[in-house]
Amino acid sequence: MPTKFQNKVYELCKKVPKGKVTTYKAIAQAMNSKAYRAVGQALNKNPYAPKVPCHRVVNSQGHLHGFAHGLKKKAEMLRKEGIKIKNNKIIDKKTIIRKIK
Repeated sequence: MPTKFQNKVYELCKKVPKGKVTTYKAIAQAMNSKAYRAVGQALNKNPYAPKVPCHRVVNSQGHLHGFAHGLKKKAEMLRKEGIKIKNNKIIDKKTIIRKIK
């Protein structure tokens, strides 16, 4: 059973539209927290995928990071949504949402 913290992470993650990504930091900040790693851990335990699109979360520098099915699968899923990636990094910084409301 997900915790209250995890459920909040999942709700915020669902706000990231197809063709965009956000960061662990942006999700934590939307929760008034600095628990970036806890956000990552919550997403790693995501029982609601693909309804909660945890593949759309990257690190602050735009690098693909931590995905239960591997980075190759994460990159594949993002490319299918039109996101350009090179060397496991988002190429177009405009696709990264830095603030979630």
